[in-house]
Amino acid sequence: MLTTDVATLVAHPGWYAAQGGGPGWWIVFPILWFLLFATVVFLIARRARRGWAAWGPNGPHRGSGPDPVAILGERYARGEIDEAEYRTRLAVLRPEPPQR
Repeated sequence: MLTTDVATLVAHPGWYAAQGGGPGWWIVFPILWFLLFATVVFLIARRARRGWAAWGPNGPHRGSGPDPVAILGERYARGEIDEAEYRTRLAVLRPEPPQR
């Protein structure tokens, strides 16, 4: 009995594969498609939550810290620096573009 089954498989090697490769394999590809779709949705939602503007042409700009001009303005408003020092440091932070 066993030799007949082996002989049949040897004589017709595509017989078993033609029926889908066995029970249970039909569910694998829908699961893979679902995982691919869920990954795309997750990545889009994550990117939208973090903000599209954070992604520049050179990648994400995370951890760049607070704006130095805003910190300088806060220090001037608190009275830690006078107007001359504020304007001098502001000129360093915002240099004038070269004139042609």
